[in-house]
Amino acid sequence: MSLAQKITGKLSREETSERHPEEVLKEFITEDPDSAYTFDSERDAPQSELCREGKNKGRECIMLQMHSTRLFQAMQDQGFYCALPMDPTRTYIECKRLPK
Repeated sequence: MSLAQKITGKLSREETSERHPEEVLKEFITEDPDSAYTFDSERDAPQSELCREGKNKGRECIMLQMHSTRLFQAMQDQGFYCALPMDPTRTYIECKRLPK
C-alpha cells in the first residue's frame, strides 16, 4: 500500500479484491466500531454493500465479496447484533454493537 493510499484510506480495485473480505470488514469496522451499520444485497449475490452511519463523517459504504448470510455471521463474530428493521417495507439488515 502506498503512503497516499494510507493517508486517503483508498485502495485500488485490485488491492481490495486480493484481500480477504473478513480482513476488509474488520478494518472498516475498526474505523468507527460504535456506529450503526447496515448491509444489503441482491438475492444470492456474491457481494454485499455494507454502510456505516458515522457521527462525524456521515454515511460511508463499501462493497464486500461476501454473500449476505456470510456477512451476517461475520458481523456477529465482530460483536454486533443484526436484525431486520422494524419497518416491514425495508429489506436491509441493521447491525449494532453489543455492549461489552
